[in-house]
Amino acid sequence: MEKPTSRWRHRLPRTPGRWAAVVAALAVLVGAGTWTAAADDSAPTVHRQDRMMKMNGVSVDTSYFTTGGSGRRPAVLIGHGFGGSKDDVRAQAEKLAADGYAVMTWSARGFGRTTGEITLNAPDAEVKDVSGLIDWLAERPEVELDAKGDPRVGVTGASYGGAISLLAAGHDDRVDAIAPVISYWNLADALFPDGVFKKLWAGIFVSSGGGCERFSKQLCDMYERVAVSGKPDAAARELLTERSPEAVADRIDVPALIVQGQSDSLFPLSQSDAMAEAVEANGAPVSVDWIAGGHDGGDDEGDRVEGRVGDWFDRYLKEDKGADTGPGFRVTRTGGVDSTDGAALKRGASSDAYPGLTSGGRKIPLTGAGQQPGAGQPGMTPRGQGASQEAPAAGGQGGGGRSAAPGGLTQTFRNPAGAGPPSISAVPGIGGGLSQLSSLGVGLSLDFPGQYARFESAPLDSNVHVTGSPTVRVNVKADQGDAVLFGKVYDVSPDGKQQVLPSQLVSPYRITPDEQGKPVELALPAVDHEVEAGHRLRLVLSATDLAYASPAEPATYTVSLDGPLTVPTAPAVKTAAATLPWWIWGLPAAALAVAAALLLTARRRTATPAPDPALAEVPLQITDLSKKYAKSTERYAVRDLGFRVEKGQVLGLLGPNGAGKTTTLRMLMGLITPDAGEIRVFGHAIRPGAPVLSRVGSFVEGAGFLPHLSGRSNLELYWQATGRPAEDAHIDEALEIAGLGDALARAVRTYSQGMRQRLAIAQAMLGMPDLLILDEPTNGLDPPQIREMRDVMIRYAAGGRTVIVSSHLLSEVEQSCTHLVVMDRGQLVQAGPVAEITGSGDMLLVTTADEVAEPVVEKVAALPGIGSALPLDDGHGLLVRLDGATAAQLVSELVRLDVPVTGVGPHRRLEDAFLTLISQGSA
Repeated sequence: MEKPTSRWRHRLPRTPGRWAAVVAALAVLVGAGTWTAAADDSAPTVHRQDRMMKMNGVSVDTSYFTTGGSGRRPAVLIGHGFGGSKDDVRAQAEKLAADGYAVMTWSARGFGRTTGEITLNAPDAEVKDVSGLIDWLAERPEVELDAKGDPRVGVTGASYGGAISLLAAGHDDRVDAIAPVISYWNLADALFPDGVFKKLWAGIFVSSGGGCERFSKQLCDMYERVAVSGKPDAAARELLTERSPEAVADRIDVPALIVQGQSDSLFPLSQSDAMAEAVEANGAPVSVDWIAGGHDGGDDEGDRVEGRVGDWFDRYLKEDKGADTGPGFRVTRTGGVDSTDGAALKRGASSDAYPGLTSGGRKIPLTGAGQQPGAGQPGMTPRGQGASQEAPAAGGQGGGGRSAAPGGLTQTFRNPAGAGPPSISAVPGIGGGLSQLSSLGVGLSLDFPGQYARFESAPLDSNVHVTGSPTVRVNVKADQGDAVLFGKVYDVSPDGKQQVLPSQLVSPYRITPDEQGKPVELALPAVDHEVEAGHRLRLVLSATDLAYASPAEPATYTVSLDGPLTVPTAPAVKTAAATLPWWIWGLPAAALAVAAALLLTARRRTATPAPDPALAEVPLQITDLSKKYAKSTERYAVRDLGFRVEKGQVLGLLGPNGAGKTTTLRMLMGLITPDAGEIRVFGHAIRPGAPVLSRVGSFVEGAGFLPHLSGRSNLELYWQATGRPAEDAHIDEALEIAGLGDALARAVRTYSQGMRQRLAIAQAMLGMPDLLILDEPTNGLDPPQIREMRDVMIRYAAGGRTVIVSSHLLSEVEQSCTHLVVMDRGQLVQAGPVAEITGSGDMLLVTTADEVAEPVVEKVAALPGIGSALPLDDGHGLLVRLDGATAAQLVSELVRLDVPVTGVGPHRRLEDAFLTLISQGSA
């Protein structure tokens, strides 16, 4: 499961006076754990205590965050995502602690430093551990109590951590409020929707846990049994259901903020729908929020979501009746592109109450629908609730063999032997980008002729906004055994040439012989998608799908429509009005600002600008920055430069010699003053000696060390020279990231060049600055040392901090950086994610679960329309150059060749992209 990303701000500059009080407090508070602390000029100091707790036969690694003061405050537990650890939620914990909560994070069993096997939130294991943490909180003098042994406590977390919040509320009545994010209600429904095995996600799920051997034997045996058979049995469903929140549905009766992802084929919107229905039935307040992202990627809206979680806890834990908990239902709608920055446009839509998945049903006849649903079927339960899956690929236009004329009431098609080649509407790992494209009117899907039935509507006479799960009644027959089908609804353009699969989702159905020959109602994937007037809706029922296990035996399926397609429109949900262009509301303010500026003295005009609260969470924003060469009125070292860096990014600053990279970094560090423009770090304007620079660490042109002292002694001496408390150095944390190991005890004169560079990086990390600047950190290093330095940067940013690295080694930048800023002749050429800058061209990167054998590589290279195919260094994939073929055709051929594809995406070497950008910039 995807690990949550946190974007809360880190600590601000420390002050000696405040630290005197902190050091005194630490002498009293330090017990079995280790304390660290940090402060800023406006927010309270946040202390963190790390400790290993023995409970229920395992050692649980925990962190506890508080601020000073004698008053009691509510507590919050934050769980992490599957495959992660407590470190992933540290920034959110610090923010909640600063906002007046006692916050505890922990690594779940089998993750981080916590011992034990993964049991998937079993009641007698992970859930019992949470109750042990609540016991511990009840003994803390700073935690507010509702009764003896009963702390006021809320629980939140994403994915795996979201499930533990629901389970904790169901198993421990001391929990007072919860906020699960992109989580599951029934894990059996998520991995075995309607009795169909979601094989790709299940495999990724087990792999991200470290392999089957990391799970309890019971779970491992269950997974291997289902993976081999391709069909979940009753015992497998029971095992996953008993450790799912649904098992305690009648006991979850606390205020619940439920956040679910639209771009999520692992835990789709139907999972949150079941959560909301159960909690509301128990009489507790519920609010549902559909975000743009999810397990398939996309925008997780981290700042907005975490702000809303904080407001939710303010209302129901602090009992602040003035806290705005937001509407009963909110959905983020995406459509179009901002012409100013190329970002996808997003607007919120909301209603006072959650409408569910079937509100405002509009009946849309499909070609050949003929007869309407018969009477006597009012109690029919929709099939497929809880199912869905992501998708890539490209639009199959063929149809199945038909027993009637094309578009007829009844259509017949085949499940091929071995269920291959499968249709493609879901490939975990690459579906997130595709689901985002679907909101912009770009669709990729693949359905093989003869393997599906297709029914279509007439062109719509008006726009239809689908919010929820469409349904359709069908009659299905198979010539033998179960019929396994995959349902999806396409948005088809007026000319019929383009079909868009909203959020790249598909729903599976297993229809047993007992259910065949009579009407069944199928629930299709729940989405939020607008279909424009003139477009048509296309219902496809396919016999196969790459992400799922289908019967290996060949079979013939016959499908008859038994009614129209019913589309939920949720009429109570209203989209917020579009924001006015900035210049409409900005001109009066600008006029006032100009008038005020004319009245200010020259001294005031040169004073340091006030901090910008809107940028308090932004590590770096550069606006219209310019610097001329010395004694020159014409030549610029940097001219009109502007870009923004977000938390958690590793940003590569690239450009040829003389591009202005070093000048930019020197201005950023306050070493030289720009002629024009502005640099803001966490909202504070940069000036020489600015206090906010205490949040910035830098490595420029190496560091001087005393050769006769050990590495550790050099770092301790350097920190003493800063005059800051030893507790604030975080030396051990910096050294762990730098990975110097036993070398720390040796004299620096015995170090290799690579070790000296890593020690210099560790020195820059002292104090764990929120923004780390590295200028050519790999100079003089050999390839193995360069690879180690790359890992250092990635580990540092993984904690939510930000790294800016200037380097001329393009291959290393491509592998270590998430974002790039390309400069030439002092000006910005391009800025954006690495994948976006390198992602154009005719090269495709194909990743595979297993190594690709040489004969298969040769077969791919020989395919029509393929220019070349080269294996990746580790053998788990190919680099394919297209020469006439499309990506969809390539995927189809790879499936035909039984290549175990796990991902497909555009690829262009950074070197090629860089040279292209520079040549364009010089033109």
